[in-house]
Amino acid sequence: MSEEVQLYMDDAKDKMNKALVHLESELLKIRAGKASPAMLAGVMVDYYGSRVPITQVANVNTQDARTLVIQPWEKKLIDALEKAVFAANLGLTPVNNGEVIRISIPPLTEERRQGLVKQVKHEGENAKVSIRNARREAIEEIKKLQKQGIPEDEIKKAEEDMQKTTDHFSKKVEEVLQKKEAEIMVV
Repeated sequence: MSEEVQLYMDDAKDKMNKALVHLESELLKIRAGKASPAMLAGVMVDYYGSRVPITQVANVNTQDARTLVIQPWEKKLIDALEKAVFAANLGLTPVNNGEVIRISIPPLTEERRQGLVKQVKHEGENAKVSIRNARREAIEEIKKLQKQGIPEDEIKKAEEDMQKTTDHFSKKVEEVLQKKEAEIMVV
């Protein structure tokens, strides 16, 4: 296989892998009934006039399977942290004791579990679309190479390989989704 064709195929594989990694990071944010510091990853706090991620102004840890603990680095930030968690609209209620903020994670209702499964499937579909787009872009670029003298049989072989790679990554996405759905549905 020519160097240019391989370059486009490697680029597509890289994009597909990034889509899979992004899916996994997005799924970490979806809670499955267990406390996880990743649940607060998107929470932004007002800190001296700037909006910064909560992890840059406080330690976020799990005390047990159903409790998150936020310990601010500066005591005067505790009210801002509490407001930020409320404002994030995560369905969580922070409890401020003046030193740390504790967040009890309520058990998921069946209806909420179904909603989370839909959200997981939506994220999975986004990942699959990214994977298919990477395949399409690579095949378009490889077909352009035919005009530059790359043999047609090499183009066909590259397309077949690209499809196999796409199928491989789509299967990985399905495996990740099934694992997360099973995790969510466990009572």
